[in-house]
Amino acid sequence: MAISLSKGQGINLAKTAPSLVRVRVGLGWDAPELHSGYPFDIDVSAFICGLNAAGEPKLLSDEHLVFYNNLTSPNGAVVHSGDNRTGAGDGDDEVLTVDLARLEAAAMEISFVVTIHEAHSRGQNFGLVRNAAIRLYDDLSGTLIAGYQLGEAFGSETAVQFGSLFRSQGEWHFKAVGAGYRLGLADFVAGYQ
Repeated sequence: MAISLSKGQGINLAKTAPSLVRVRVGLGWDAPELHSGYPFDIDVSAFICGLNAAGEPKLLSDEHLVFYNNLTSPNGAVVHSGDNRTGAGDGDDEVLTVDLARLEAAAMEISFVVTIHEAHSRGQNFGLVRNAAIRLYDDLSGTLIAGYQLGEAFGSETAVQFGSLFRSQGEWHFKAVGAGYRLGLADFVAGYQ
């Protein structure tokens, strides 16, 4: 039975799904087809991070940002399904697959950030988005492990960190983050460097 998470809650994947080898992270949403005369294009990015001396997550390298222009991490541990420009239909709109065994030992966190392409210039924000969710599956069996429905808490935000996988004492965990920002993808990249 899948676990339904609330903002800030987390699970230990080693205890919840002990045989888990590969995680499929599905992210979904419903957005208007057009707003302010522009198409509504939502994008998922995964930031594969180590920790700096202050314990803050920082990208292992520029190639460890997995998104629509870089679909695979350097060693193939994280793979993006590709850009879904419409978000039409039910279920997951964009998917990332994470092979936990292939991740570098220095990888301590994978942050899943969702941004709206050219949000500021197009006058678009997450206040217009409904049914935003992140779901974790066992990629080998297809079993849903956990999910987090973000709700309607975002008004003028143009980016949301949906959740993160993180390593603690050698075990992988997932946390439902649900933090909104008035930032674009480039701002997140700068913050994680």
